[in-house]
Amino acid sequence: MATSRHPLTRNRLYYGDNLDILRRYIKDETVDLIYLDPPFKSNQDYNVLFAEKTGEKSAAQIKAFEDTWEWNKDSATSFAEVVEQAPERVSKTMQAFMTMLGNSDMMAYLSMMAPRLVELRRVLKPTGSIYLHCDPTASHYLKLLMDAIFGSKNFLNEIIWHYTGGGRSKSYFSRKHDTILWYKKGNQWHYNIDEVRVPYKDTSGYAKSGITSSAGKHYFPNPLGTPSDDVWDIPIINPLAAERLGYPTQKPEALLDRIVRASSNENDIVLDPFCGCGTTIAVAQRLKRHWVGIDITHLAISLLKHRLHGAFDLHAKRDYEVIGEPTDKTGAEQLAKEDRYQFQYWALGLVGARPVEQKKGTDAGIDGRLFFHDESAEKTKQIILSVKSGHTNVAHVRDLRGVLDREHAEMGALITLEKPSSVMVREAASAGVYSSPGWNKKYPKLQILTVEELLEGKKLEFPPSNATFKRSQKVTAAKQDQKLL
Repeated sequence: MATSRHPLTRNRLYYGDNLDILRRYIKDETVDLIYLDPPFKSNQDYNVLFAEKTGEKSAAQIKAFEDTWEWNKDSATSFAEVVEQAPERVSKTMQAFMTMLGNSDMMAYLSMMAPRLVELRRVLKPTGSIYLHCDPTASHYLKLLMDAIFGSKNFLNEIIWHYTGGGRSKSYFSRKHDTILWYKKGNQWHYNIDEVRVPYKDTSGYAKSGITSSAGKHYFPNPLGTPSDDVWDIPIINPLAAERLGYPTQKPEALLDRIVRASSNENDIVLDPFCGCGTTIAVAQRLKRHWVGIDITHLAISLLKHRLHGAFDLHAKRDYEVIGEPTDKTGAEQLAKEDRYQFQYWALGLVGARPVEQKKGTDAGIDGRLFFHDESAEKTKQIILSVKSGHTNVAHVRDLRGVLDREHAEMGALITLEKPSSVMVREAASAGVYSSPGWNKKYPKLQILTVEELLEGKKLEFPPSNATFKRSQKVTAAKQDQKLL
């Protein structure tokens, strides 16, 4: 197993289960800072929201992940593995949880988290720090688990992230904070106090003139501000904010900015094993840290790649590695066999399209959409995409033509694993062309692209003004050096 672990010499993005990725690829004591925002056992589904391009008030959405845990064979196996193989203190803690919680959903959640936290401690450098983001649903259990894994003496802070906005309860005090548990690994750790000072309050007399001690010594205020305490008033992301990408549980960059600045330095390695749409990765990139991101869905990986391209003009292969995605037809076939929906997400990501909500029997012939502008920003046009992971024939091309007519779409594309037959190619060609008024160019109205062709670099032909995803705010050299807080 250890022979396949990579030296962290360049930025990497991994697709897969983070427990497997950590064990297979990440070497001991190679990471300076870990931030993780795992699911909280909130028993709900989280959806990615895409604002409609038609001007409708509703939003298209697709499930990103389920935060629903239940005790089953997998959680029982994970629990047994931790009890049998983890350090004694961790094993005893998990046994104590079992005595109290039994075969419950919370026990299933803790059985998922325990082996991952053990692996995260292994990959952390002796001078490294870990920040575990949690809410009151499971924070008290996670605190005990972290004490067992990292040692209670290595606990540094219970940080309260306080925010406002949203609804107000009439039945109890409104819940407006998350908890972030900060642990170090060894006797030395990074804490860059001057990097995370906050401005003095306007009413502070000390900020204006300083203070004189009883011994007559005068103390002047620090021009950078006062040291930050463990209650952070940082707003949640405004619905209209430039950084909002529509991903569920997306955290504000200002929050990660404070963590990354406080506990790492330039060229250090930052790891996020539940990276989602990549706020940790984006902040680490902006602050000139190296980074490693892991996520179990191709939807998140596609969104993150788009974010890195939009904000930093970073390209996969050229600027960072993506490990775990198919690189050839055989790998694509294997992914399709394992999970048809993950194959669709991945295939749509190859052309920069977004998936649509998937409900059994109700996809209406549409797997993805791609939007573009070629007249004005107000007039959005669309390309309908269909993805076929199995046998395909001319009927699929005809069905897609019918969907284009029904949806009044300008163009359509069929992505296939199999090579299309000559009959399919003729049927697609008979759909005619789309004439772009803005670019004064003609494009095939219906295109067929194989996964193999896309992996070799073939592109979908359409006017070069992709408006599918909300574009990440461009980070210039000046913005990279500017503090968010």
